Amino acid sequence: MRQPLLPQDVITLTRAVMRHSPQAQPQQAVRILAGATRAAVYARLVGRCHPRWGDGSLDSAARRMGLHPEPFWDDPDFLAALQVVVAALSRRLRA
Repeated sequence: MRQPLLPQDVITLTRAVMRHSPQAQPQQAVRILAGATRAAVYARLVGRCHPRWGDGSLDSAARRMGLHPEPFWDDPDFLAALQVVVAALSRRLRA
């Protein structure tokens, strides 16, 4: 995953995981984070975007998975998915 991590990256990842059931959201968040990391390495080594995961940004990787429509910030499903994403990011950044 390319740094720095921007607020838009977090929102886009949240919208991507919202397309899945609450039970599947943690796995999807981890999958997209791993894909963004792979893409960042690929882009650095090859000099172009990864064919599946994009340019190495979290926003690019998440957008390639399809997005839930833009939610309002008072949507309970959005807030639950955002918690899943923040937890996954926290684990990833500490590793």
